[in-house]
Amino acid sequence: MLTVVTFLPLLACAVLALAPRTVPDRACVWAWIGTAAADLVLVVALWAGFDTRGGMQYEQRVRWMPSAGVGYHVGVDGLSLPLVAMVCVLFLATAVYALRETRRVRAFVCLFLFLQTVSIGLFVALDLILFFVFFDLSIVVMYFVITGWGHGERARAAALKFFLYTFIGSLALLLGFIGLYLAADPHTFDLVELTRSNPLAGQGLYAGLVLLAIGAGLAVKTPTVPVHTWLPPAHTDAPAAGSAILAGVLLKMGTYGFVRIAMPLLPGSWRQYALVFVVVGVVSVVYGALVALAQTDFKRMVAYTSVNHMGYVVLAVGAAGTLAGSDVQARSLAVTGAVVQMVSHGLLTGALFLLTGVLYDRGRTYRMDAYSGLAAHTPRFAAATGVAAFAGLGLPGFSGFIAEFQIFTGSLASQATATAVAVLGILITAALFLRALRTLFLGPPRLPAGIPATGLVDLRPSEAVATVPLLALALIIGVAPRFLLDVVEPAGRAVTELVAR
Repeated sequence: MLTVVTFLPLLACAVLALAPRTVPDRACVWAWIGTAAADLVLVVALWAGFDTRGGMQYEQRVRWMPSAGVGYHVGVDGLSLPLVAMVCVLFLATAVYALRETRRVRAFVCLFLFLQTVSIGLFVALDLILFFVFFDLSIVVMYFVITGWGHGERARAAALKFFLYTFIGSLALLLGFIGLYLAADPHTFDLVELTRSNPLAGQGLYAGLVLLAIGAGLAVKTPTVPVHTWLPPAHTDAPAAGSAILAGVLLKMGTYGFVRIAMPLLPGSWRQYALVFVVVGVVSVVYGALVALAQTDFKRMVAYTSVNHMGYVVLAVGAAGTLAGSDVQARSLAVTGAVVQMVSHGLLTGALFLLTGVLYDRGRTYRMDAYSGLAAHTPRFAAATGVAAFAGLGLPGFSGFIAEFQIFTGSLASQATATAVAVLGILITAALFLRALRTLFLGPPRLPAGIPATGLVDLRPSEAVATVPLLALALIIGVAPRFLLDVVEPAGRAVTELVAR
């Protein structure tokens, strides 16, 4: 079933690509919606049959390139299953949102269907080369999305910068994978076998260089300071659907790589250099929030908050690797919080980017000072944006609070100073979202030049159906998180034990 979940969107992509040109554009979008909904149903079935006691489940192995130690090996555990579910939810929301798309719709739908297979494939991959293939394909597909459906000429430059940064990062990642392969005896790229054998134990400098290569590649994708500069232009100039998937799904490929590959496969080096990741995480938290506070472009502001929120994840996994704290339970809590933060950020930032698309559709600009008093004209849009903003800053009752509380509680045991500094990120995030809400929705009504008040419509049905369920799911996780934590916590403990070995 896991392979069906992974490749069902690719099958739909192939069918649509070969379908007669007489097929209406709207039928293509509805085919995407149906495929995404079917995939989500299958993932719900996987979740229902998942054993919460932990361990890798739904595994499948197929010989691929046995002479090179490469195989098709997939499976899910508590680290990956929540992310697979989040991917399916977010792609379904994006598919519904795409009902408003009018430009080259068939190609748009096919690219996103292909990207859905790539995204799921990465999170279920248990072979390093399989992981790398999906990692690289995500870069290529998103490049075409930004170039083909972005905003004007700037989109091409933004797409090229995104491609070059992340592709160079992927080359560093491949070098690290080859380093692991050469150290293993027998040579293999299988994640499960490498985790079991720990081939770089006691390798000193060599193991440190492998971690540097893998960490650099994942840091670019996350992204963290200072390799984050591709993110703001890529988000600003991408279409809203592309930004939602880029922030909600593709950024998680980097943070997921830390907990799936870097920590369990290089436990000794991770302990040795964990403080570096703590510092990078804290700098990303504070820097991302401060730069977001300085933005006058609403979409660019939301983009920089992703640097801030992903910094919390890096802080958590770094703190889990330090030996300063003897509380194993606290470090396990930090890893659990990191995974919950990935899910929460995917839902909330995905919703926020879809809402930025609504703003641009109505006013043809993201500049916040061009608007004022929108709540009087678009109350549903104002309410949805307000809920997404408050949830994103970690308001109790939403998923962001659950994630950040676990991260701070777990990190405090071993990195009290760094955690205290990182908490400032919440205050700055609160300030920037409150300022944005005040500028856009309160005060005397004002619209960009040339935009008539009669043309300013509230959330359309497709836009509401795309965004409101994402916010509702974040609320459910915030109020009753047990269904998610029961799945994540055993995997979090397992990673902590591997790092401590």
